[in-house]
Amino acid sequence: MKMFDNCINFKLIGIAFLLSLGIKNGYSQKKQPNIVIIISDDHSYQTIGAYGSKLVKTPNIDRIANEGVTFKKAYVTNSICGPSRAVILTGKYSHINGFKDNETSHFDHSQDMFVKHLKADGYQTAWIGKQHLGNRTEGFTYYTILPEQGDYYNPEFIKMDGTKEKTEGYVTNIIEDKAEDWLDQRDQSKPFCLVIGHKATHRTWIPDTADFALYDNVKFPLPPTFYDDYQSRKAAGLQEMEVGRDLIMGYDLKMLSYSPKGESMINRMNPAQRAKFDAHYQPIEADLKARNLSGKALAEWKYERYMRDYASTVASLDRNIGRTLNYLDKHNLNKNTVVIYLSDQGFYMGEHGWFDKRWMYEESFRTPMVMRYPGVVKPKSINENMVLNLDIAPTMLDIAGLAIPKAMQGESFLPLINGKAKKGRDAIFYHYYENGEHAVSPHFGIRTKKYKLIRFYKRVEGWELYDLEKDPRELHNVYDDKTYQALIPKLKTRLDQLIEQYKDTDARKILDQNK
Repeated sequence: MKMFDNCINFKLIGIAFLLSLGIKNGYSQKKQPNIVIIISDDHSYQTIGAYGSKLVKTPNIDRIANEGVTFKKAYVTNSICGPSRAVILTGKYSHINGFKDNETSHFDHSQDMFVKHLKADGYQTAWIGKQHLGNRTEGFTYYTILPEQGDYYNPEFIKMDGTKEKTEGYVTNIIEDKAEDWLDQRDQSKPFCLVIGHKATHRTWIPDTADFALYDNVKFPLPPTFYDDYQSRKAAGLQEMEVGRDLIMGYDLKMLSYSPKGESMINRMNPAQRAKFDAHYQPIEADLKARNLSGKALAEWKYERYMRDYASTVASLDRNIGRTLNYLDKHNLNKNTVVIYLSDQGFYMGEHGWFDKRWMYEESFRTPMVMRYPGVVKPKSINENMVLNLDIAPTMLDIAGLAIPKAMQGESFLPLINGKAKKGRDAIFYHYYENGEHAVSPHFGIRTKKYKLIRFYKRVEGWELYDLEKDPRELHNVYDDKTYQALIPKLKTRLDQLIEQYKDTDARKILDQNK
């Protein structure tokens, strides 16, 4: 009996020793799951099956939603590419992290970011693809990033030593190839956080050659607001992002003989790629010339081409997200890996007659976001809480079991999806700064569950108020409506509170100047 007890003791000591070795060498993955964050560019929730799209097929993004949670009210703090990524990394608003716009801002990579905390705790961290925050980065054990926007065909990548390498092929496929190569070579004894930054579906929506004609037989109906007249909305009437007026024939729609702009992108193609491009687009251009369209007929033709190219670009994005999921399955990583997919902001699919983003109106303010977390998030969950891209950083640290720095302004949404909390924010704050491309006036504001209050400044001065229950398409500015005069001071008080909470001195000065 004594010998038997000694055997048990030796076994227990041995198990404890092995466990201690495992923890020291990074084997505590059950407590610290791997993290994969997939960020697309300008992908609208309107073109995702999980968000109700019937025409644009996204089976792999839908798979994440079906195996996890769909955030129905995910929003951004500043609807533009680079600033959105800066917010995701830092968990801080643009005025705090310093990257307010794509025109004049420079991102300080030395500042605190969630990946630096993961890295310090033993995570391998990697960013592969588009980052759009300069040509170098910090906080990652590995990176290879596109210069600025990058190119769809035969793109260059910036390596960690600062040199560039050109890779033959289509950018979405290449980014996934590089992500899988890194996963193959990583230290398997440690947890990892991989950010895959896709260029798709950014303007100019050039699909993979395999997808050129994918949606050519699909008829996309005009949105009900396509011919919006912008009554009572001065800023909306001054924009330069209308499908019919502002989409460029050569640059956006690939009708090269109409406009030479766009040749620089097409000239990157090798002869085989260019032959497929010409075989697809030249007959479309010939047909357009034969029709001699103008006015509304031309605007609607441009909308159809825009939607077909955009949807075809979505196809390669979704297909490569499927490759990521399949890789995790094949290498037995699926059960211990959090996967989150989101766009850097929403996008207009012809609503109000527009393409692009920037506005605090729903189509660009709201972003798609789905998340899979096996064993924690119930499959096919729907979350209706208002969450922000600001919350990604603290949530990732929360998932890894790390302390969330007090300086981070976001809130972990883990309690909202694991059943530990049911009540989220009552209001969210937004601030857009850029005053150049597309002529969108800078503005900030507040969204509650029922209302949206916006303050425009610089190009346009004034307030807008929307009753989101009565007017979900935001067509009627009711700021001057007598019915809402008692409500406005309450919304302004809540706006003041959020401005103070997030320390937005820019917004504070603008409001104080008009008192």
